[in-house]
Amino acid sequence: MARETTYLELSQDGGGAHKFYEVTVDGTAVSVRYGRIGADGQVQDSSFPTAEKARAAAAKKIGEKVRKGYAPAVRGGRAARSVTRRQVTSAPSTARAVAPVLWRFQTGSAAFGIHVDEDRCWVGNQAGDVYTLSHGGEVLARYALPDGVKCLVADEFWIYAGCDDGTVYDLSSKVPFGAYDIAADVDIFWLDIREGVLHVSDRAGGLTVIDHEDEFQWSRRSAGSNAWMVRADGDAVYHGHGKGVTAYAPDGGRQLWHTDTSGSVLFGWQEEHAVYAGTGRNTVQRLAKATGAVEAAYRCDAAVYSCATSPDGRHVFAGDLASSVYCFDADGRRLWKLGTGSGSALSMQYLDERLYLVTTDGSLVCVDASEAAIAAARRGSVPTAVDVKSAAALPVFTPAASAAAVATVSVASAPADGVVVECVRQGSRMRVQVVSGGYEQSWNVQFPRGIREPGARYVVDGLHAASGGFYRVRGEIRRLV
Repeated sequence: MARETTYLELSQDGGGAHKFYEVTVDGTAVSVRYGRIGADGQVQDSSFPTAEKARAAAAKKIGEKVRKGYAPAVRGGRAARSVTRRQVTSAPSTARAVAPVLWRFQTGSAAFGIHVDEDRCWVGNQAGDVYTLSHGGEVLARYALPDGVKCLVADEFWIYAGCDDGTVYDLSSKVPFGAYDIAADVDIFWLDIREGVLHVSDRAGGLTVIDHEDEFQWSRRSAGSNAWMVRADGDAVYHGHGKGVTAYAPDGGRQLWHTDTSGSVLFGWQEEHAVYAGTGRNTVQRLAKATGAVEAAYRCDAAVYSCATSPDGRHVFAGDLASSVYCFDADGRRLWKLGTGSGSALSMQYLDERLYLVTTDGSLVCVDASEAAIAAARRGSVPTAVDVKSAAALPVFTPAASAAAVATVSVASAPADGVVVECVRQGSRMRVQVVSGGYEQSWNVQFPRGIREPGARYVVDGLHAASGGFYRVRGEIRRLV
């Protein structure tokens, strides 16, 4: 039987869907490839007892897509939609002293993504590289993702990278997988995640909210564009854009407040009772979460690309387009301004008297932000920064070439310490639920969408209960056959 391939596309006017779906039948094997037009996409392979059953399964998949609006097309006939990469300028610092940099690591490309926790530091750059380092500056691992990293976010101890290809990758295991696939008309600018619910702000000024099973919940369009800020807590979602900051109820049902800011919002930070908006008019503004009232302003000498605070906002830090970093007290008094020595800080985070920056020249920079170190820096006394080098044998983790490859090994029986999950169709949706005992059977599992098949069972190394009432996978995924 000759190999047969059917190629379909769904491309809508006005910035809607722009996707392809390709089905290939080769004897008893069926291969499905899907994704955004112009990208390689993901691949799902299946085998059937006979060629007839393989053709029937392929026809069913094609029919489902045609009913959703897909139509036959020629691959390459439509171009991929362009992706907005943040264009930033960086000027030399006018500060007389350089910050007390303990160490710096050069990633090779401008870096926006940063996450720092008690265990390690994460940095993601425009080349799609994500590195993890110890707090002492030792490079531990590298993740090679398909496209530029816009930002890194954490939900408990799960780490996610939002990329320019429209996918949010889970980096919590050795094999990264796409946990969320953002709609083609949503050009990711920034992300936040809370209890498995992903909040996406975009180029057009929109806000999209997606649950832990990659299903759309709600969206809003702000009055401004270029939404570089989104932060969420249990009371609201705080969305910063070209016209200020807008707060919405967590379910999207209503707008709670809106505050015009001094210039477009270029970055956002939150503490328990306040959100901080870094703006294009040289200011960080502290807004009360309850009302949106402006409580304090922190004036810099150039547009603010990033900001952060020490716990409870005792100190406020800002990075400007002129390669300087600032520290203010809670009331807005400038305590110091120092040069980064590594370009402008595009994102930053504070932890345990250290300020971590990722910059326009692609560096992850660790600054000693203790009062003693800053006082010495103002006198011109700074430590000799250590330039961290990557180890030659550094482990590199890449997303699976196909969705099915996430299940790296098929097993005949579940090991004693494995957990069995099963794909179950509920109406039009494919859920993944736990089969093994000792787990809440009604909870669903966050699971790679590309390997969800009706009745398929998988063994995972471990499941962890998330506070949002679902399970996340920890470790390897293997198909049970």
